[in-house]
Amino acid sequence: MPLDLEEQEHLDNFKDFWKKYGKLLTGLLTAILLAYAGYSGWQWWKNNQAMEASKLYGTMLSAVGKGDKEQIFRAVDDLQNQFGRTSYAAMSGLVGAKVAADAGDTAKALSYLRWTSTKATDSAYAGVAKMRLVAQLIEQGGDAAITEADQLLKEKPVSGFEALWIERRGDWYLSQQKIAEARTNYQTAWKMMLQAKELPDESRRLLKVKLDAVGGV
Repeated sequence: MPLDLEEQEHLDNFKDFWKKYGKLLTGLLTAILLAYAGYSGWQWWKNNQAMEASKLYGTMLSAVGKGDKEQIFRAVDDLQNQFGRTSYAAMSGLVGAKVAADAGDTAKALSYLRWTSTKATDSAYAGVAKMRLVAQLIEQGGDAAITEADQLLKEKPVSGFEALWIERRGDWYLSQQKIAEARTNYQTAWKMMLQAKELPDESRRLLKVKLDAVGGV
């Protein structure tokens, strides 16, 4: 059926438009499709990573229940090496560090805490790891450990950990027999903790013991 003049005009206009902008539109459509495919692939990859990491984390918890340190450490290493961008890697680092410290393997405990404090994708896990790392370095003592703890404490604290950060600085001063400085930091941390209702009561009780030991409020 032949086109009437109006339909022919629309067709000619469309042909002109496509001749001018067809390649651009095709390129844009291709880019959109590739972006969507990339996003879908990324989501699949993340979900798959999380699923596999969850299974391995479960294996690690089972090993904790059995007291199998070798399997625990193997699982932690695999989680950090293969699934480092998942929260399970950070959680396993904290668990592995505790198991290693209890077993007297300070080097391994510090290694797990260093990894978690710098590579955890969740700032809360990074903050907890950094607090534990500083505490363990102070407990270990020695020039290298004390210097590393000092450098860590000079960094900006993770949000929500400010009071605990100042308390750790007090611990650092106390380890150096600087009682006045330790007391000042403990007092500051105490005032902040009284306002930080989200912190557990145990944190306040522990700080109060330290504060009383250096002269109280």
